[in-house]
Amino acid sequence: MSEVIVVIYYFLFILAFLYGTYFGITGLFGFKNYHKSMFGRHKPKHKFGIIIAGRNEEKVIPALIQSLQKQRYPEDLYEIFVVPNNCTDNTEGVAREAGATIIKCKVPVKVKADALAYTFEYLKPRKDLDAYIIFDADNLVHPEFLARMNDALCEGAEVAQCFRDAKNMSDNWLTGSYTLFYFIQNFFFNRARMNFSGSAAINGTGFMIKKDIVKDGFKTYTLTEDSEFTGQCALKGIRVSFVEEAITFDEHPQNFWASWKQRKRWTSGTLSCLKIYGRRLLKNFFKTGNIACFDMFMMYSAPVAVVLSFFLSVVLFVFHIFGIELSDFFSYLYASGLLFFIIFYISNVAVNIFVVKYNKKSVSSILSGIIFFSLFLATWIPINIICMIKKTDSWEEIKHDRSDVKIDELLK
Repeated sequence: MSEVIVVIYYFLFILAFLYGTYFGITGLFGFKNYHKSMFGRHKPKHKFGIIIAGRNEEKVIPALIQSLQKQRYPEDLYEIFVVPNNCTDNTEGVAREAGATIIKCKVPVKVKADALAYTFEYLKPRKDLDAYIIFDADNLVHPEFLARMNDALCEGAEVAQCFRDAKNMSDNWLTGSYTLFYFIQNFFFNRARMNFSGSAAINGTGFMIKKDIVKDGFKTYTLTEDSEFTGQCALKGIRVSFVEEAITFDEHPQNFWASWKQRKRWTSGTLSCLKIYGRRLLKNFFKTGNIACFDMFMMYSAPVAVVLSFFLSVVLFVFHIFGIELSDFFSYLYASGLLFFIIFYISNVAVNIFVVKYNKKSVSSILSGIIFFSLFLATWIPINIICMIKKTDSWEEIKHDRSDVKIDELLK
């Protein structure tokens, strides 16, 4: 009986090992053309419709609009649209006063995608707009953002993701951990994919969509419209470009329970995407060889992979108690107890310090995030387990109030 259990263990272990190895190897492509710009410089040409869907964001949305008004890009080549929805504050009034055009959403909005779909349809008759750029209301935007997105559009990009930085990375360990999470994704996934002709992933905000791409509507069905739309692009053969020099600054949650709710929504949406698109992505990959389809299948499988890895760790612990010996190197390390976790932790810290230095940030400004990032990742384990049992089915508002941070301060 024990032999059968060991065989099953090794089968599952190989799956988890191959999953991690895939991202480990492909992530190394982030080092290719180190610090080299991926797009050339082009004269301002394209007109952008900037879309901000806001729910109770009166504290932060004026600063975002002000940062957009400071773009080093011709004023006649972009227009700012704010789409207030389900507001109980004065988001609409302060956005209008700051200089934005208000689009009143006339359909029920349960998730952000509902507001985006309505806005794309509303702006469809506007022949002067070439592309849309979507921001969250808590963002601040680098002055070169539109110029760099124009470069990408001039070179044929149809969909593009920006570089996500943070406007409050130093608040506490949690905001620092979020910052590191996106820094790692920016370098080891998005940048890496650009270097082997893959496709980056849209992750929430600061993404550009060429108008023609959504001429027939924007149809998503999960709580994570960004990730879902990336999967749809992969199935259609549309490459998502990563524009590393187009930078937006997010406000990350400072409260653990707000983070918990947000990440539960992300995980539930990811599992829904796996259910809806997983088989189609794999089938399309084997049929066409489109690596973006395989990438998205692997990304949608992340919650399953995390839970599987945790389960295997528990099994190893039980094996150790009952004296069942395994011969692979990983099991040997795990059996060494504290040494295994020290090696894992030090490796994690080293990666964190690398991405901080790569992005020319001060280690001291994000030190608590570097120290506790492993804890941040560990808290995703119960989130994934809970969502596999009962998925979140509603979008909950995340409060933003860091109105004291201005774009000029972040650029010093």
